[in-house]
Amino acid sequence: MKPGSTKAVLIAGPTASGKSALAIELARRTGGLVVNTDSMQVYSDLRVITARPSIEEEAQAPHRLYGHVDAGVNYSVARFLKDAAIVLAEAERDGTLPVFVGGTGLYFKALTRGLSAVPPVPEEIRSAIRMRLEALGPQALHEELGKRDPGIAARLKPADRTRIARALEVIEATGRSLDEWNKENGKPLLDPAQATKLFLTPERETLFARIDARFDAMISGGALDEVRALGARKLDALLPAMKAHGVPWLMRYLAGEMPLEEAGRRAKLDTRHYAKRQFTWFRHQLADWERVAPEDGLTAALRIYGFV
Repeated sequence: MKPGSTKAVLIAGPTASGKSALAIELARRTGGLVVNTDSMQVYSDLRVITARPSIEEEAQAPHRLYGHVDAGVNYSVARFLKDAAIVLAEAERDGTLPVFVGGTGLYFKALTRGLSAVPPVPEEIRSAIRMRLEALGPQALHEELGKRDPGIAARLKPADRTRIARALEVIEATGRSLDEWNKENGKPLLDPAQATKLFLTPERETLFARIDARFDAMISGGALDEVRALGARKLDALLPAMKAHGVPWLMRYLAGEMPLEEAGRRAKLDTRHYAKRQFTWFRHQLADWERVAPEDGLTAALRIYGFV
């Protein structure tokens, strides 16, 4: 499978930086398989709007963990690790190189550093907090969180519905802060010393132009039909799939609340902001990864992996 000691290649980077194309080419050259490490590309309902590899691209190399989850499911880091463990066992059995690729930093961090041991939150607690969130609004629950877990509350914006709800769920279910649980990491699936780890660093203006062009291509490629079908399911607005970049704004367009041009402008702006946050998160959380320009990614991966 490999000339050196590398057991996996990990490719991360901001959205629209060319990660998927690099992973596919690397897997093609090494006889490896591409493993999704993006929290939105797991959803079967969202191929176009999440820029999942096309059917033609998937035919170039084996792909795993793409589109295997229904949009009505709240997919988690813990479930990703369980799925990734199965893929790693398959790669080990078949002697193939797994190429993990995506933009979800928490997935990569859990792969190489382990996951905190937060126990599952009972559904009745989750549902009760979500009902209160809808009835009272995020500001009220943020104030409650400030009394019960001031450390986390201080780091969260009062409008951050998802993270406020999650923090309250954990403390309600376990009596302990999420911070306390996060200090207790389990054993990682991958030894970071045995993984080639690359973070793509495109020029900002080039990246922003790619983001804008990709969104326009999504619209031409069927994103509106995809979002329309998702909206028709009347799913919980707090589900991850309902917050994929572009989805909320396109739903507002489809509801007649704004013109398509404005929905597109806001979706592009949100995606640009997300890309900036990805740069910052990886710089602070996974500082040991090698930074490379997208055009140098394949050469760097093959060099570090030991293939050339």
